[in-house]
Amino acid sequence: MKSAVEPLKARRIYLLLRDRIVAGELPPGGRLPGEPALAAEHAVSRVTVRRALDLLEKEGLVQRKPGSGTFVHDSRSVRPIVADLSNVLSHLIDMGRSTDVKLLSFGYVAPSEAIADSLGLKPGERVQRSVRVRLIDGEPFSYLTTHVPEWLGLTYSEAELAARPLLELIERSGVKTERATQAINATLAGPEAAAALDLEIGSPLLTLTRIVYEPSGRGVEHLHALYRPDRYSFHMDLVRIGDDGERRWSPALGWPRAPNKTKADKAKTDKNKPGEKPTRGPRAIKQRS
Repeated sequence: MKSAVEPLKARRIYLLLRDRIVAGELPPGGRLPGEPALAAEHAVSRVTVRRALDLLEKEGLVQRKPGSGTFVHDSRSVRPIVADLSNVLSHLIDMGRSTDVKLLSFGYVAPSEAIADSLGLKPGERVQRSVRVRLIDGEPFSYLTTHVPEWLGLTYSEAELAARPLLELIERSGVKTERATQAINATLAGPEAAAALDLEIGSPLLTLTRIVYEPSGRGVEHLHALYRPDRYSFHMDLVRIGDDGERRWSPALGWPRAPNKTKADKAKTDKNKPGEKPTRGPRAIKQRS
Protein backbone atom coordinates (compact mmCIF):
# COMPACT_ATOMS: atom_id res chain seq x y z
CA MET A 1 0.00 0.00 0.00
CA LYS A 2 2.85 2.40 0.90
CA SER A 3 4.47 1.99 -2.54
CA ALA A 4 1.22 3.07 -4.20
CA VAL A 5 0.70 6.10 -1.93
CA GLU A 6 4.22 7.56 -2.15
CA PRO A 7 4.06 8.45 -5.90
CA LEU A 8 0.74 10.22 -5.29
CA LYS A 9 2.29 12.26 -2.47
CA ALA A 10 5.25 13.12 -4.67
CA ARG A 11 2.88 14.19 -7.46
CA ARG A 12 0.97 16.40 -5.03
CA ILE A 13 4.14 18.15 -3.82
CA TYR A 14 5.32 18.53 -7.41
CA LEU A 15 2.04 20.26 -8.36
CA LEU A 16 2.17 22.53 -5.31
CA LEU A 17 5.74 23.62 -6.06
CA ARG A 18 4.98 23.95 -9.77
CA ASP A 19 2.07 26.30 -9.03
CA ARG A 20 4.32 28.44 -6.83
CA ILE A 21 6.95 28.65 -9.57
CA VAL A 22 4.47 29.48 -12.34
CA ALA A 23 2.75 32.10 -10.13
CA GLY A 24 6.11 33.76 -9.42
CA GLU A 25 6.10 33.04 -5.67
CA LEU A 26 9.39 31.25 -6.28
CA PRO A 27 11.20 33.67 -8.63
CA PRO A 28 13.61 32.68 -11.43
CA GLY A 29 17.01 31.92 -9.94
CA GLY A 30 15.53 31.59 -6.45
CA ARG A 31 16.54 28.71 -4.19
CA LEU A 32 13.90 26.23 -3.09
CA PRO A 33 13.76 25.13 0.56
CA GLY A 34 16.01 22.17 1.27
CA GLU A 35 14.75 18.60 1.18
CA PRO A 36 14.53 18.31 5.01
CA ALA A 37 12.48 21.53 5.20
CA LEU A 38 10.12 20.44 2.41
CA ALA A 39 9.73 16.98 3.98
CA ALA A 40 8.81 18.55 7.33
CA GLU A 41 6.46 21.09 5.73
CA HIS A 42 4.48 18.43 3.85
CA ALA A 43 4.86 15.62 6.42
CA VAL A 44 6.49 13.22 3.97
CA SER A 45 9.82 11.47 3.62
CA ARG A 46 12.85 13.00 1.89
CA VAL A 47 12.53 10.27 -0.75
CA THR A 48 9.06 11.60 -1.63
CA VAL A 49 10.40 15.17 -1.83
CA ARG A 50 13.24 13.98 -4.05
CA ARG A 51 10.74 12.38 -6.43
CA ALA A 52 8.79 15.63 -6.63
CA LEU A 53 11.95 17.59 -7.39
CA ASP A 54 12.84 15.04 -10.07
CA LEU A 55 9.53 15.78 -11.81
CA LEU A 56 10.20 19.52 -11.68
CA GLU A 57 13.68 19.00 -13.09
CA LYS A 58 12.38 16.84 -15.96
CA GLU A 59 9.97 19.63 -16.86
CA GLY A 60 12.82 22.14 -16.91
CA LEU A 61 11.41 24.21 -14.04
CA VAL A 62 14.32 23.73 -11.62
CA GLN A 63 18.04 23.01 -11.66
CA ARG A 64 19.68 20.71 -9.10
CA LYS A 65 23.16 21.85 -8.04
CA PRO A 66 24.97 19.29 -5.86
CA GLY A 67 26.15 20.89 -2.65
CA SER A 68 24.21 24.10 -3.30
CA GLY A 69 20.53 23.12 -3.53
CA THR A 70 17.66 23.30 -6.01
CA PHE A 71 17.04 26.54 -7.92
CA VAL A 72 14.18 27.79 -10.07
CA HIS A 73 15.32 27.65 -13.68
CA ASP A 74 15.82 31.16 -15.06
CA SER A 75 14.21 30.87 -18.50
CA ARG A 76 13.18 34.50 -18.94
CA SER A 77 15.34 34.72 -22.06
CA VAL A 78 12.78 32.52 -23.86
CA ARG A 79 10.38 35.00 -25.45
CA PRO A 80 6.78 33.81 -25.41
CA ILE A 81 4.63 33.94 -28.53
CA VAL A 82 1.38 35.90 -28.28
CA ALA A 83 -1.19 35.16 -31.00
CA ASP A 84 -3.53 37.95 -32.05
CA LEU A 85 -6.98 36.38 -32.48
CA SER A 86 -8.41 39.49 -34.12
CA ASN A 87 -5.88 39.44 -36.98
CA VAL A 88 -5.39 35.73 -37.62
CA LEU A 89 -4.07 35.53 -41.17
CA SER A 90 -1.42 38.25 -41.05
CA HIS A 91 -0.20 36.91 -37.71
CA LEU A 92 0.42 33.50 -39.25
CA ILE A 93 2.96 34.83 -41.75
CA ASP A 94 4.60 37.17 -39.21
CA MET A 95 5.06 34.33 -36.75
CA GLY A 96 6.47 32.11 -39.48
CA ARG A 97 9.13 34.69 -40.26
CA SER A 98 10.14 35.36 -36.63
CA THR A 99 10.40 31.74 -35.46
CA ASP A 100 12.34 28.66 -36.51
CA VAL A 101 10.80 25.45 -37.81
CA LYS A 102 11.73 21.78 -37.85
CA LEU A 103 9.97 19.67 -40.49
CA LEU A 104 9.30 16.19 -39.11
CA SER A 105 7.33 14.63 -41.97
CA PHE A 106 6.12 15.47 -45.48
CA GLY A 107 4.03 13.34 -47.84
CA TYR A 108 0.83 12.82 -49.82
CA VAL A 109 -1.94 10.76 -48.23
CA ALA A 110 -5.65 10.03 -48.37
CA PRO A 111 -7.40 12.39 -45.92
CA SER A 112 -9.76 11.39 -43.15
CA GLU A 113 -13.45 11.99 -43.78
CA ALA A 114 -13.45 14.98 -41.41
CA ILE A 115 -10.55 16.70 -43.15
CA ALA A 116 -11.96 15.96 -46.62
CA ASP A 117 -15.28 17.52 -45.60
CA SER A 118 -13.65 20.60 -44.06
CA LEU A 119 -11.59 21.27 -47.20
CA GLY A 120 -14.43 20.43 -49.60
CA LEU A 121 -12.43 17.72 -51.38
CA LYS A 122 -13.81 15.44 -54.07
CA PRO A 123 -13.91 11.65 -53.54
CA GLY A 124 -10.44 10.17 -54.01
CA GLU A 125 -8.66 13.52 -53.82
CA ARG A 126 -5.44 13.38 -51.79
CA VAL A 127 -3.81 15.92 -49.49
CA GLN A 128 -0.27 17.00 -48.74
CA ARG A 129 0.30 16.26 -45.03
CA SER A 130 3.13 17.73 -43.00
CA VAL A 131 4.16 17.73 -39.36
CA ARG A 132 6.32 20.57 -38.09
CA VAL A 133 7.64 21.88 -34.79
CA ARG A 134 8.08 25.62 -34.31
CA LEU A 135 10.76 26.99 -32.00
CA ILE A 136 11.34 30.34 -30.37
CA ASP A 137 14.91 31.08 -29.23
CA GLY A 138 15.70 27.42 -29.85
CA GLU A 139 12.91 26.12 -27.60
CA PRO A 140 9.90 24.21 -29.06
CA PHE A 141 6.50 25.77 -28.48
CA SER A 142 4.15 24.29 -31.12
CA TYR A 143 3.49 20.96 -32.84
CA LEU A 144 1.68 21.53 -36.15
CA THR A 145 -0.08 19.03 -38.40
CA THR A 146 -1.32 20.53 -41.67
CA HIS A 147 -3.32 19.16 -44.59
CA VAL A 148 -3.42 20.98 -47.93
CA PRO A 149 -5.21 19.82 -51.13
CA GLU A 150 -2.79 17.90 -53.35
CA TRP A 151 -3.12 20.31 -56.28
CA LEU A 152 -1.94 23.11 -53.99
CA GLY A 153 0.73 21.10 -52.20
CA LEU A 154 2.42 20.36 -55.52
CA THR A 155 3.23 24.07 -55.95
CA TYR A 156 5.95 23.99 -53.27
CA SER A 157 8.71 21.58 -52.28
CA GLU A 158 9.58 19.89 -49.01
CA ALA A 159 12.66 22.12 -48.72
CA GLU A 160 10.56 25.27 -49.18
CA LEU A 161 8.10 24.19 -46.49
CA ALA A 162 11.02 23.67 -44.12
CA ALA A 163 12.20 27.23 -44.71
CA ARG A 164 9.12 29.39 -45.36
CA PRO A 165 5.67 29.94 -43.75
CA LEU A 166 3.02 27.66 -45.27
CA LEU A 167 0.52 30.48 -45.75
CA GLU A 168 3.14 32.45 -47.68
CA LEU A 169 3.68 29.44 -49.98
CA ILE A 170 -0.07 29.07 -50.47
CA GLU A 171 -0.47 32.72 -51.47
CA ARG A 172 2.61 32.54 -53.71
CA SER A 173 0.76 29.94 -55.81
CA GLY A 174 -1.84 32.56 -56.71
CA VAL A 175 -4.46 31.43 -54.17
CA LYS A 176 -5.96 34.32 -52.23
CA THR A 177 -6.84 33.52 -48.63
CA GLU A 178 -9.89 35.42 -47.48
CA ARG A 179 -11.04 34.06 -44.14
CA ALA A 180 -10.47 31.37 -41.55
CA THR A 181 -12.42 29.60 -38.85
CA GLN A 182 -10.82 28.21 -35.73
CA ALA A 183 -11.64 26.43 -32.50
CA ILE A 184 -9.49 26.55 -29.35
CA ASN A 185 -9.50 23.91 -26.66
CA ALA A 186 -7.29 22.07 -24.19
CA THR A 187 -5.82 18.58 -24.37
CA LEU A 188 -3.07 16.35 -23.00
CA ALA A 189 0.20 15.57 -24.77
CA GLY A 190 0.45 12.19 -26.45
CA PRO A 191 3.80 10.40 -26.93
CA GLU A 192 4.76 12.04 -30.26
CA ALA A 193 3.77 15.58 -29.31
CA ALA A 194 5.35 15.24 -25.86
CA ALA A 195 8.67 14.14 -27.36
CA ALA A 196 8.63 16.96 -29.94
CA LEU A 197 7.74 19.63 -27.37
CA ASP A 198 10.13 18.32 -24.71
CA LEU A 199 7.35 17.51 -22.25
CA GLU A 200 6.13 14.62 -20.15
CA ILE A 201 3.38 12.47 -21.67
CA GLY A 202 0.05 13.76 -20.39
CA SER A 203 1.22 17.36 -19.95
CA PRO A 204 -1.50 19.97 -20.60
CA LEU A 205 -1.51 21.65 -24.00
CA LEU A 206 -3.51 24.27 -25.84
CA THR A 207 -5.01 22.96 -29.05
CA LEU A 208 -6.24 24.89 -32.06
CA THR A 209 -7.97 23.68 -35.21
CA ARG A 210 -8.01 26.21 -38.06
CA ILE A 211 -9.41 25.99 -41.59
CA VAL A 212 -8.34 28.64 -44.11
CA TYR A 213 -10.59 29.42 -47.11
CA GLU A 214 -10.22 31.18 -50.45
CA PRO A 215 -12.96 33.59 -51.68
CA SER A 216 -14.95 30.81 -53.41
CA GLY A 217 -15.37 29.08 -50.06
CA ARG A 218 -13.01 26.22 -50.89
CA GLY A 219 -10.72 25.17 -48.05
CA VAL A 220 -6.98 25.48 -48.76
CA GLU A 221 -5.48 24.50 -45.40
CA HIS A 222 -6.49 22.43 -42.39
CA LEU A 223 -4.28 23.03 -39.36
CA HIS A 224 -4.26 21.13 -36.08
CA ALA A 225 -1.85 22.81 -33.68
CA LEU A 226 -0.70 21.90 -30.19
CA TYR A 227 0.95 24.59 -28.07
CA ARG A 228 2.92 24.64 -24.84
CA PRO A 229 0.89 26.99 -22.62
CA ASP A 230 4.06 28.31 -20.94
CA ARG A 231 5.40 29.53 -24.30
CA TYR A 232 2.28 30.51 -26.21
CA SER A 233 -0.91 32.42 -25.43
CA PHE A 234 -3.91 33.74 -27.33
CA HIS A 235 -4.58 37.46 -27.20
CA MET A 236 -7.48 39.71 -28.18
CA ASP A 237 -8.00 43.41 -27.48
CA LEU A 238 -11.60 44.38 -26.82
CA VAL A 239 -13.55 47.67 -26.88
CA ARG A 240 -16.97 48.53 -25.51
CA ILE A 241 -19.55 49.36 -28.19
CA GLY A 242 -23.30 49.95 -28.39
CA ASP A 243 -25.77 52.28 -26.75
CA ASP A 244 -26.38 52.59 -23.02
CA GLY A 245 -28.11 49.51 -21.71
CA GLU A 246 -26.94 47.42 -24.68
CA ARG A 247 -23.19 47.91 -24.49
CA ARG A 248 -21.03 44.86 -25.17
CA TRP A 249 -17.44 43.83 -25.76
CA SER A 250 -16.25 43.60 -29.38
CA PRO A 251 -12.84 42.74 -30.95
CA ALA A 252 -10.71 45.88 -31.39
CA LEU A 253 -9.30 45.40 -34.88
CA GLY A 254 -6.02 47.22 -35.39
CA TRP A 255 -5.75 48.26 -31.74
CA PRO A 256 -2.17 49.55 -31.22
CA ARG A 257 0.15 47.28 -29.29
CA ALA A 258 3.87 46.59 -29.00
CA PRO A 259 4.75 43.79 -31.45
CA ASN A 260 6.97 40.82 -30.64
CA LYS A 261 10.55 41.78 -31.45
CA THR A 262 12.77 39.59 -33.56
CA LYS A 263 16.38 38.94 -32.55
CA ALA A 264 17.56 41.48 -35.13
CA ASP A 265 15.14 44.12 -33.81
CA LYS A 266 16.26 43.50 -30.25
CA ALA A 267 19.93 43.77 -31.18
CA LYS A 268 19.25 47.04 -33.00
CA THR A 269 17.34 48.44 -30.02
CA ASP A 270 20.10 47.49 -27.60
CA LYS A 271 22.73 49.04 -29.89
CA ASN A 272 20.84 52.34 -29.99
CA LYS A 273 20.74 52.57 -26.19
CA PRO A 274 24.36 52.60 -24.95
CA GLY A 275 24.81 52.11 -21.25
CA GLU A 276 21.45 50.40 -20.81
CA LYS A 277 21.03 46.72 -20.13
CA PRO A 278 18.32 44.90 -22.10
CA THR A 279 15.37 43.96 -19.95
CA ARG A 280 13.81 40.53 -19.99
CA GLY A 281 10.10 39.93 -19.66
CA PRO A 282 8.43 37.06 -17.83
CA ARG A 283 8.46 33.62 -19.41
CA ALA A 284 4.72 33.49 -19.99
CA ILE A 285 2.28 36.23 -20.98
CA LYS A 286 -1.27 35.66 -19.86
CA GLN A 287 -4.09 36.13 -22.33
CA ARG A 288 -5.64 39.56 -21.95
CA SER A 289 -9.43 39.86 -22.13
